[in-house]
Amino acid sequence: MAYLFTSESVSEGHPDKICDQVSDAVLDAVLEVDPTGRVACECYATTGMIVVGGEITTNTYIDLPKLVRNVIREIGYTKAEYRFDADSCAVINVINKQSVDIAQGVDTGGAGDQGMMFGYACKETPEYMPAALMYSHRLVEKLADIRKNHLELMPYLRPDAKAQVTIAYDDANKITGVNTIVISTQHDPGVSQEQIAEDIKKYVITAVIPAAMIGPDTVFHINPTGKFEIGGPHGDTGLTGRKIIVDTYGGKAPHGGGAFSGKDPTKVDRSAAYAARHLAKNIVAAGLAEECTIQVSYAIGVKDPVSLLVDMHGTGTISSEVVSSFIMKNIDLSPKGIIERLKLQRPIYRATAAYGHFGRNEFPWEQLDLVPMFSSLT
Repeated sequence: MAYLFTSESVSEGHPDKICDQVSDAVLDAVLEVDPTGRVACECYATTGMIVVGGEITTNTYIDLPKLVRNVIREIGYTKAEYRFDADSCAVINVINKQSVDIAQGVDTGGAGDQGMMFGYACKETPEYMPAALMYSHRLVEKLADIRKNHLELMPYLRPDAKAQVTIAYDDANKITGVNTIVISTQHDPGVSQEQIAEDIKKYVITAVIPAAMIGPDTVFHINPTGKFEIGGPHGDTGLTGRKIIVDTYGGKAPHGGGAFSGKDPTKVDRSAAYAARHLAKNIVAAGLAEECTIQVSYAIGVKDPVSLLVDMHGTGTISSEVVSSFIMKNIDLSPKGIIERLKLQRPIYRATAAYGHFGRNEFPWEQLDLVPMFSSLT
């Protein structure tokens, strides 16, 4: 073993992810009727209440309390004993309109903010994503599937959960196995931690992690505090945009700092990060590199990117400069160009708000439609 790398994920019932899903549900509700609506929606959740704020400019009406309660109900917060549930929590609306100063730059096709965004891809998994993050996502996703569809297997499960996976690599940067798995899941009172550990190994870990990846030295930490009954917004406040590493590449690649959820695609924090992932994934899939990071940056109100960097981490079959020049000549990275190419003014966003924005083929930025274009460079 040469080194270890760790990533984490959290369930759709995690307080921060509740807020991300509500924010993106608001965005979807606007885009469904008003594709050019401007949305920057943030949420804060705590015991018995959720605050929905931000800046929204649209010509449509949203029944905000109904929308918010439906999201909370679908996640699984349906019991008063959780101290945060769909029917009894307060929904507080503090939404305003977008600044006209920002709008005047965006209306002419400029970026909605300054900043740098990153996209990444590698060959560690079929999804062209880092293995530690993908396994972490799948573990919490499996817990949610059992809780919603196979509760007879683990009838004590509650919505809040977290997972963390540590992958071991050799000197050639090849995966040798799973070193450590950490899972914490909220549960009903009266169930033993021994039972939870046994069930998680039987129904969750073995269903997600290939047997060949687990060895006699693999370490398991399951509910390592000894109890996890108090969870959700009652156990820890939630906030939109607080899980940006879970949302992207699990720390395997840089992050520009801007969160995604609740932002319409004129905000390049979101749309340019999707475009960068689209480019990186297609570059790797086309065989130009084993690993690729794209950085793109913008100035508020300015249409064209300020900079573009292609980093193939020493694995490229051609130079990064050739690929970068090719992208700038052939692919429109203006906010308008990204929105049109990826068809982003549609209600597709709530699905992104849990289990990662990348590595899931249902999203347009995950399609391999640019592979023939990049293959022409070889």
